Amino acid sequence: MRTIDETSPEMPEINPQKVCFIAAKARELLSEDEGAKPDASNGADDGARAILTDAAYGPIHAELEQFVADLDEDEAAALVALMWIGRGDFEPRDWGDAVAQARERRQTPAARYLLGEPLLPDYLEDALAAFGHSCRDFDSGPDAEV
Repeated sequence: MRTIDETSPEMPEINPQKVCFIAAKARELLSEDEGAKPDASNGADDGARAILTDAAYGPIHAELEQFVADLDEDEAAALVALMWIGRGDFEPRDWGDAVAQARERRQTPAARYLLGEPLLPDYLEDALAAFGHSCRDFDSGPDAEV
């Protein structure tokens, strides 16, 4: 985990609570059974594996993808920049450069890009810690405000 740099700039482009929500949902997604690809096998012969196909990209994936897709352009760029900082591609002091490059390099929707990163929750939490924020007390339950 990165050390907190007290001289790091603030992250005005995105609320840390939104980042914590995304990290929490990404952790849930990692633990979800994404199922198996459907095939033309006979259900009686395949040991009931066919029931797993309905679970692929279930409600957690859909909720997370929609939440990220609903972020405005500044928030999406900030989220990508945070992932890069957590991954070690940028330092917290390079926040402005990371956000600018996230805007410039955008070729696919942020949700697709971010959800393709299996360590997304770790990277986001590490980046938040580098800016002095924590998801430790974040509540992702139904009454949580994001």
